[in-house]
Amino acid sequence: MHISLDGYVAGPDGEMDWIKVDEEIFDFVAQRIGESDTAMYGRVTYQMMESYWPTAADKPNASKHDVEHSRWYKGVNKIVLSRTIESQDSNKTTIINDNLADRINEIKQQEGKDILIFGSPSATHSLIQQNLIDGYWLFVNPVVLGEGIPLFVDIKEKINLKLLSTQQFTNGVTELNYTT
Repeated sequence: MHISLDGYVAGPDGEMDWIKVDEEIFDFVAQRIGESDTAMYGRVTYQMMESYWPTAADKPNASKHDVEHSRWYKGVNKIVLSRTIESQDSNKTTIINDNLADRINEIKQQEGKDILIFGSPSATHSLIQQNLIDGYWLFVNPVVLGEGIPLFVDIKEKINLKLLSTQQFTNGVTELNYTT
């Protein structure tokens, strides 16, 4: 998840135009997501992803990143946390709209690789509050927003983290990988 130096994942109106990405970051992310077989999204992020990634590689001007990520997106299992989406046509998409902790813990017990959540601040807040996140993969952008949607809200207990790795990119972004 991209985050500002002062802890925001989006601006006050959800804007993300401050996020720095380039081929170096895309290549780094492609390697990491290749180690996962499940992507998790909140409803808004999922609908945004569904509107772009399934056909991104088919566009005449598709970038290397578009082609690679589109291929990954179409093959990965998807979990969508939503109170409004009832069902899904795809057998690769699971909608969770109740019993969040039980359902996520069931999925974690199944065979498979890592589950990565993409964007989705509201869904992330719910997962944090129910202690369902096993690690944080953060891309700290060199910007102070001053206001916006914070990553951490309503934290009732301290969350101890262990730093697994860091990566500094030439555009000033620093990746921090923590486990809980």
